[in-house]
Order: sequence, then structure tokens, then C-alpha cells
Amino acid sequence: MTDTEIADDTHEARAARFRAEAVARGIPAAEVEAYMRTARPAIYLAADGPGPVFALTGGNPPLPEGAPAPTAAFVGAVDCAALPPGATDLPLPTEGRLLFFADPVPGTGAVVADAVRYVPAGTPLVEHEGAPEDGVSTFRRGRLDFCFHQWSWPWHEEDDDEESQQAAELESAWSHVVGWRPRWRFQLGGEPVLFNWDPVEVAQDEVPLPAADGDEWTLLATWRGDDDCDELEAGLFHWVIRRADLAALRFDRVYVYVDAF
Repeated sequence: MTDTEIADDTHEARAARFRAEAVARGIPAAEVEAYMRTARPAIYLAADGPGPVFALTGGNPPLPEGAPAPTAAFVGAVDCAALPPGATDLPLPTEGRLLFFADPVPGTGAVVADAVRYVPAGTPLVEHEGAPEDGVSTFRRGRLDFCFHQWSWPWHEEDDDEESQQAAELESAWSHVVGWRPRWRFQLGGEPVLFNWDPVEVAQDEVPLPAADGDEWTLLATWRGDDDCDELEAGLFHWVIRRADLAALRFDRVYVYVDAF
């Protein structure tokens, strides 16, 4: 997919095709709109994807000279300038890099002060060599290309009731006119994919927000460990953040949750 094709296939264009297909299948327009209101746009990156390079993963993290040593293994660095404008509903920076760190310890969640680091554009970088302070080995090197951007919907249990059947029909209508995301490795924004627990709900339960805060936890990113992570057979690494913190580029309160089976 070229940069022009990415720009032309906007959320609005996809939504128009989806609405027409859903109505053609006999789904009332009001129910289509209600379904659309539950969706959140997301970006998906994959190894050898059809689009430009968006992220580098594993190996030694590219850090400013003299930056503090990471306390967790380096997962990946996302080039914010390469992200299609409006492809998520997150207040992401428009330039620079977001660096993600996490340890492969399943079923654990905690606020980690340096789980995400922002490096402004133009900052000279050097590879930080050596394992993190706690001795976790680094993940394998790789590159992730643009793969897909689309809405994602909250996960729901499959059932035989009318509501679930209609949701399945709406998902079918979406995949018919837009396609469905292929096997991705890194997700920015959207709704979380999960094996066991919703990381946003876990963060809400474990780190209650002050009543006066008025902000909400939201999914920043998810990484599939897959073959790049020897420690887990299958793992999902989630970074959850308060929207106001992301807008302010404040990353000292990011909640990291590792889901695995």
C-alpha cells in the first residue's frame, strides 16, 4: 500500500462503504450508527507489511547520549512522523519517536516510570548496549511496516443471542467492503486484543483515578511477542496511559500489562 493509497482510504471513505453494505443487508441505520459509536480507530504494523517502515523492534534501544539505562527490555521504536494523520483517536505526537519497553512476565501489571520514552525529532541517538538493569535479555531485532488502519470494536463473547448475531453480521459487512486486518505485530490505539484480561480494565481497577482527575485510561499500544520473545510462547504486551498524560508527553505513569497463555 502506497502513501497515496493510505491517505485516500480514509476512515470516512471506509465508513461510507460500510454503512451502505450494512443497510443493504437489512440492518437498521440507527443500529449501524450505534455500532459505529463503539469503535475506535487503530494502526496495525506487521513484519514485511505492504506500507512504509514505521517501527524497529528488539535489539539495543536508540537513546540520546547520556540517557538513563532502561530498566526493562527494549520492545520497539515507532516513528511518529510516519503515522497517517487521524488514523487513531489518540493525541499522539506528530514527530519524534516513541520507545516502548517491557519485561516478559505474564499476568503482571504495574505503573512503570520508563516503560515508554519520547525522543524529540532531531535528537542525536546512539544504541544503548547491554542488558537492562534487571538482566532481562533483549528481544530479536526486526522491522515493522505499515499494515492496516481501521476501527476496532470492544471484545464480546460469542453467543447465540440476537445481539451477538447482529454484531457478527456487522463485522461481516465491514470485512466484506474493507477487508480485515492481517496478522499484525504492533497496534497503536483502538480496542485491546486479549487472551485473558482487558488491560484497560486492569489498569482502572489497580490504579483508580482521583475523582477530580476526570481523565480515563486508554490503550496506547499492544505488541505480539510471538517468535521474537523466547520467554513466552504467546504474549501480548500492553501499554495503557491516561489521555491527558499522552497529550502532555508525560510517560511516567504508563501502566504495563503482559497477557499470555
